[in-house]
Amino acid sequence: MNASQQPDPRERPARLTVGVVGAGRVAAALAASLQLAGHRPVAASGVSDTSVRRAALMLPDVPLVPVAEVLERADLVLLTVPDDALPGLVEGLAETGAVRPGQLLVHTSGRYGTKVLEPALRAGALPLALHPAMTFTGTPVDVQRLAGCSFGVTAPEELRLAAEALVIEMGGEPEWIAEENRPLYHAALALGANHLVTLVAESMDLLRDAGVTAPDRMLGPLLGAALDNALRSGDAALTGPVARGDAGTASPRTSPSCASTPRRPSPATSRWPAPPPTGPSPTAC
Repeated sequence: MNASQQPDPRERPARLTVGVVGAGRVAAALAASLQLAGHRPVAASGVSDTSVRRAALMLPDVPLVPVAEVLERADLVLLTVPDDALPGLVEGLAETGAVRPGQLLVHTSGRYGTKVLEPALRAGALPLALHPAMTFTGTPVDVQRLAGCSFGVTAPEELRLAAEALVIEMGGEPEWIAEENRPLYHAALALGANHLVTLVAESMDLLRDAGVTAPDRMLGPLLGAALDNALRSGDAALTGPVARGDAGTASPRTSPSCASTPRRPSPATSRWPAPPPTGPSPTAC
C-alpha cells in the first residue's frame, strides 16, 4: 500500500478516548502521538495563554474544558502537571469523585512512580507512570522526536503490558523502572541533561573569550562526536590532554581564563549547596 492509499488516522476506530490535564509541551506531544495511533483526544484543560495556543496548534479539534469534565469524558487521562503539583491534584480528583473505576490515569513525571496515584487507585483507577526521556519544544516536531525515545515505565505488574503497549504505540521504547528506583532514575536523567547544557554553555563562553566568532559551529561536530563516543565507550572516550596524561596542559594553572576570568554560576548546580571541602584541590580553578 502506497502513501496515498494509507487510511486517514481519523477514520480508524478509536480504542480509547484521551483527556489531558495540563496542556503543556509533554501533554500535547503525547496526546498527538496517541491520536496518530488511533486513539481519540476528546478534552484538555489549560489555563495559561501559552497552553491555549499550544493546544490549538497540536490538538486543534480538542475542546478546552474544566479538569473535572476532562475526566468525565476520557477513558485515559494524561496528568501532565509540574511534579510538586501532582500529589495534590491526584488527592483532589479522588476526593471530589472525579475519578471513575477502570479509568486509566497516566502521569508523566520522572520523579514519581505509581505510589503518588494511590488515592486514585483506591477510587478504582488504573495507575501508570510513563515518563519520556526527552526535552520538548511545544511544536509538532515533538511528535517526531518520540520515535525511538525511551520511556521510564512504572505500573502494577498486571498493567505492565498495557503500559508498555501505550509507549510502543507512541513510537517509544519502554524501559521498566521499579518504584523504588524512580528517584535514582530521575536524578540520572537530570544530571546528564542539565550538566550537558551547563558544560556546553561554559565552553561557548570560553571560546568567545578566546575570540571565536561562532563557538556553536566550532563545538557542534566536536561535542556530537564526544557524546557518541561517551555513549559507546564510557570513560574510555576521554581524549586530548586528559587522556594523554599531559598534566601541564590540563592544569588550570596554565589557563588564563581560569586564573583571571570570573565564570558565571552554573544554572544546573547553583541552587544546590556545595559539599563541604575534603582537602586541597590543586586542579580546581
